[in-house]
Amino acid sequence: MPESQPRTVYFEHTAVGAYLRCAAICAETGTEVVVMGPVHTALNDLERLARRKLERRLAQDAGEGA
Repeated sequence: MPESQPRTVYFEHTAVGAYLRCAAICAETGTEVVVMGPVHTALNDLERLARRKLERRLAQDAGEGA
């Protein structure tokens, strides 16, 4: 995101069987994306992936390309 102020992003982690579900939610827009990985995956890795997915979704919603 090319903004001067980074967006506030909330993360939610939920174990679903052998998987860990990580949701990233933008505080300003309420946009939510979800990524999943093996339950033993480091939270930082899932959060980084979810944040990048959220940034891409927000860019798409703003009309900045596919």
